[in-house]
Amino acid sequence: MSKRKFYTEWAYVLGVVTLALGTALMERADFGLSMVVAPAYLVYLKLSQVWGFVTFGMAEYPLQACLLVALMLILCRFRVAYLCSFVTAVIYGVALDGCMALVALVGGSGMAWRVAYYAAGLVLCSVGVALFFRTYIAPAVYELFVKKLAEKLSRNVSRVKIVYDCTSCLVAIALSFCFFGLWHFEGVKLGTVVCALVNGWLIGWFGRRMDKRFDFIDALPLRRWFE
Repeated sequence: MSKRKFYTEWAYVLGVVTLALGTALMERADFGLSMVVAPAYLVYLKLSQVWGFVTFGMAEYPLQACLLVALMLILCRFRVAYLCSFVTAVIYGVALDGCMALVALVGGSGMAWRVAYYAAGLVLCSVGVALFFRTYIAPAVYELFVKKLAEKLSRNVSRVKIVYDCTSCLVAIALSFCFFGLWHFEGVKLGTVVCALVNGWLIGWFGRRMDKRFDFIDALPLRRWFE
């Protein structure tokens, strides 16, 4: 079966949109967020109590900046392209705030609706990350960290993603206890644990389906600027 062409630049755009929309839907479901963004969500909840202007998207910036520094220390090298990941973090933050506003307009708050929001959000987040792994444009720092660490360790990116997700889940739990009291789970619930266990597998599954149907090629000669 011949594959269809899919431009990597479009993969980047769709990755940002689907990841932001998926996160917004999971927040609406209130079963617990993705463990990757849960730490930023907890920081948002805490800071917004002091400064009302702080948004979920804005809370992503300092955490992704710290993760970017950690990545450069682990790799023992600096690339200008890595800074582009922070630009993506800003774009993603704006998209996330926009999607949060849109999802808030959608009706439905019963259990069935919440399950539907969670399931749709989980799938969209997995698709978004799989798309990010197939573009040369710098992804958000979360995905860049996993991608580069997998390369350094010569490990399958999906397996590294699972370990990273579980670590983020533990960090989020620690922040929840620190910010809101011992044994108080805010933003980290059963849905977070489920996501930590299956997200890496889902990303790999969607990635394989994409690779079977599409040839990801560049429309613009910009790849070398991001390597």
